[in-house]
Amino acid sequence: MTPLTDLDALLRDMKPCLDPERYAYAALQDQDTPWPEQTVAWFEEDEGRSVIAPYDHLLSAGLPVQFPCRRITLSVYSALEAVGLTAQIATALARAGISANLVAGLHHDHVFVPETRAEQALSVLETLSETARR
Repeated sequence: MTPLTDLDALLRDMKPCLDPERYAYAALQDQDTPWPEQTVAWFEEDEGRSVIAPYDHLLSAGLPVQFPCRRITLSVYSALEAVGLTAQIATALARAGISANLVAGLHHDHVFVPETRAEQALSVLETLSETARR
């Protein structure tokens, strides 16, 4: 399958899907800190390694958790060079007062939203997609 770059097609076909898992962010203290089980994303920053993993796995690893959240996957094969999709997502969620932390995978974009606003965020993204289909 070919990844999409057309913004209208991406919005129309994005099919947001809310993951039932509860996630959070954490900082690994140093290079010797073991990775939490089922880490879904990580980033090497000047201050150390940041990870996103299931909330309970971070607690089990003894790591202080930040930003308990849920993941919404945009189930459309988006090209990494596509222009405007993350801006549209972030803008729609910002208008609803919902923070959005977007992570691009090779095949899909993932939006981490506050767990208390996850259902509302899903609704906002579904409406955005429905509007693009009209």
